[in-house]
Amino acid sequence: MVVVNLDPTVGCEIKKTRPCAVISPNEMNKYLQTIVVAPLTNSSKPYPTRVEINQKKIKGWIVLDQIRTVDRTRIVKKLGSLTSSEFQAVKKVIMETYVD
Repeated sequence: MVVVNLDPTVGCEIKKTRPCAVISPNEMNKYLQTIVVAPLTNSSKPYPTRVEINQKKIKGWIVLDQIRTVDRTRIVKKLGSLTSSEFQAVKKVIMETYVD
């Protein structure tokens, strides 16, 4: 998890500086200047493309219908990690939404 400055945005894209889940694999992140993230929101309904997380410092929904590739310079700071079950839920939704 990282905090990312997502501005500037256009239209209905999620705005502001906010927590994001890093969804690109570590092997990619080591070598590229960009990372793939999904922003978090704290207000959502249980849409099929959203994964709820509930950690000590971070509660909300990972918005997998707003996946973005961002340059590393947009990263403000690093946060914790997703739990194993949260990460598995993210992978499942990505598979169902974008692969199957």
